Amino acid sequence: MKVEFFLLLIVFLWDGYFFFRYILGILRGYKTKVWDPEVSIIIPAYNEEENIKRAIKAALSQDYPVSEVIVVDDGSEDGTYERAKEIKDHRLKVLKIDHRGKAGAINEGLKIAKGSVIVTTDADSFMSKDAVRRLVERFYSDDVVAVGGQIRVIVESFMTLVQDIEHLRIAMYRRGKELENLSLAPGPLSAFRRDVLEKIGGIQRSIVEDYATTKIVKKYGRVVYAPKAKLYTRMPITLRDLWRQRKRWFLGDLQHHNLNDLLNLLLGDVIALLDVILPFIFLLEGSYLPLLAFVMFEVITMVIAVIWEGGSLIEALLFPVVLWFLALFYLSLHLYGYAVYGLKSLLRFTRS
Repeated sequence: MKVEFFLLLIVFLWDGYFFFRYILGILRGYKTKVWDPEVSIIIPAYNEEENIKRAIKAALSQDYPVSEVIVVDDGSEDGTYERAKEIKDHRLKVLKIDHRGKAGAINEGLKIAKGSVIVTTDADSFMSKDAVRRLVERFYSDDVVAVGGQIRVIVESFMTLVQDIEHLRIAMYRRGKELENLSLAPGPLSAFRRDVLEKIGGIQRSIVEDYATTKIVKKYGRVVYAPKAKLYTRMPITLRDLWRQRKRWFLGDLQHHNLNDLLNLLLGDVIALLDVILPFIFLLEGSYLPLLAFVMFEVITMVIAVIWEGGSLIEALLFPVVLWFLALFYLSLHLYGYAVYGLKSLLRFTRS
């Protein structure tokens, strides 16, 4: 067997494993509980005058009886505060504070929140109508301390279409692998038991406050995934802005990774390398059949995800190309991040 066919088999086994877990996740379903805790939604906002009203209206229009929606203007320099105040609803509270960052803004809202469950969401996003109900029902036992929802991207350009395809793939992974042990309660849509947030001092101050907070709350219980709790968010529309955003996220994540996290990350990078180089090898050798088999496999898996999670057929058809792009993008980003993080660690070591 040629080496490239063996490597392709590794990719098939890797992707096939996660697809199998995804199908099992669909067939098995997940635990829920019917209960009605008091819920407070906190929306931190910084220079979001274009988006804030849509986020507030979505929060107020939930099919779950939300007690209050707290908007915290984090020292915006535009009309965010004024736009938020235009909405008249007795459940809406709008605060304005000096700029403290996202974690600081959420924690300011937490001080006045009444709910025993705190839902955090972003001002540049909007929740589906049943998002809060879907989050709440996943607190099916006392040891569930936080729940994360499914994040999808508002398509405004080809680059945001690529990112929605990426998030569809993430949704597959989380349903298949992280239903009962979510690695990240995403900042745009998560719910927390209030008492646990108070024990850890609120949302953690970090470049990646959602990842840092998830790591800490897991000391008090489990973080689970709610696939049907959906939120649609705005993402970078250019490649340059995407690189800047993901660079910040990755460098922040590295600060909180343990050895097991790093090993999984490196294994994923090996698969990404294979995703990048194998298509070129098969094209150069004129081996079109294995390349076609790979493309068809990836398309079929995404068609099923589009049907189950929501999306468009074009997303499934584009996935093989998007997969290659994302593999190259993240492989480059990670190599850059490892170099930067390693250099900073070396400088700290030599100064100590």
